[in-house]
Amino acid sequence: VVQAPTTSRDDVIAAIDRFQLQRATATGSGIILSLATLFPDQGIEIQHVTGQRNFPGEPIGRKKPEKPFTPVEPGSYASAAIIMLTDGQRTTGPDPIEAAKMAAERGVRVYTVGIGTTQGEVIGFEGWSMRVRLDEETLKNIALITRAEYFYAGTAEDLKKVYASLSSRVVAERKETEVTALFAALGGLFALLAVGLSLWWFGRVA
Repeated sequence: VVQAPTTSRDDVIAAIDRFQLQRATATGSGIILSLATLFPDQGIEIQHVTGQRNFPGEPIGRKKPEKPFTPVEPGSYASAAIIMLTDGQRTTGPDPIEAAKMAAERGVRVYTVGIGTTQGEVIGFEGWSMRVRLDEETLKNIALITRAEYFYAGTAEDLKKVYASLSSRVVAERKETEVTALFAALGGLFALLAVGLSLWWFGRVA
């Protein structure tokens, strides 16, 4: 977790600046970590995702309180949504479809944004070469399962349009719900879910 949910835009921007590119793509891990952040009282297991028993800053050995969990209607949770940006197929971590089902059971929408190329591209990273390819089918299914939407951004300009589209959806929903809760959750999750952003695409827009 790069930034916990917050109402401070400055904190979110600072968190984005702390992003570090990784070699793997772990879309399922991003969803599960987001859910654990949104619902700390549900005891969602994150050790298999992060290798840690506790969130950063949480006392070691502290047992999270657990509340009874009852599945709700997909897309019905109005206080938060997950926005996931990715450039490739999952290469590590839990199955993103199973993670999406967890989100759907909690009513959380997962908006997916695919960046890069669907044909595949060989990139270099710290002396390694790897082939990355956008898995649009999985991203579309994640959005479908959680009652959200999938967006494709092949260029930096496309990504700006996606952000604008997402903003209009969020604003429309915020007028009908609690403004502070929605903004706080989205602010933290935006910093959390850029999992596996490729050096190839990043270099083009930098």
